Amino acid sequence: MTVASDRPLAAQITDILVTHCGLDAQAAARTPAASLEELGMDSLALLELSAVVADRWRVKIPEQAGQLSIAGVADLVARKADPPGHTENGIEIAAPLPLVWEVTNDVARWTELFTEYAAVEILDRTGDTVRFRLTMHPDENGVAWSWVSERTADRASRQVHAHRVETGPFEYMRIHWRYDEVPGGTRMTWVQDFAMKPTAPVDNAGMTERINANSKVQLAVIKERIERRAAVSTGKEGRDA
Repeated sequence: MTVASDRPLAAQITDILVTHCGLDAQAAARTPAASLEELGMDSLALLELSAVVADRWRVKIPEQAGQLSIAGVADLVARKADPPGHTENGIEIAAPLPLVWEVTNDVARWTELFTEYAAVEILDRTGDTVRFRLTMHPDENGVAWSWVSERTADRASRQVHAHRVETGPFEYMRIHWRYDEVPGGTRMTWVQDFAMKPTAPVDNAGMTERINANSKVQLAVIKERIERRAAVSTGKEGRDA
């Protein structure tokens, strides 16, 4: 990604390091994968880099920047310069709100509600707050992603606020669930706010696209499963058959 329209960001970072921090440009060119520390950038040099980057792009360089290569710093600046991710997806479910609330907040049984989760482990319950570990089915590379989340349900306001405790590739991930009564049933809405770490395999825009696509799939599955349960509970399924 390029922040300035005329020059690649890595080249601009290199210029800053050469001009302001005493970087040996030839050494950097010979070892492009070397970290800033390996290139001889000490704490004072990193402070100067941070000051210039903050002034130019309004991005704060972390203390661990010395462990990054020039390309790594450029990627960090590019991602920080991007707006954080935000998605909102909802669906109307032909079932009463109490049933939708009960089923979707029974975290221990989420493997029966979502198609993407292979396991759920409840770690702690305190009042209306539950902390739990989710493990997904292995992806196309055979990796089974797992993380700890925490959610607090407020039945009175028909809202749930959740966040990842173990953030993994995210700098942060917050999820807001809303439940609204609508004619014929319930509208459930997911609002997700997040930002990706510089080391993540996808940026904010890429993750936004993924979340939007996956949310539509999972919401459709949840709708079908809850509506089937509602039909069974009212005996409608048997009458229709």
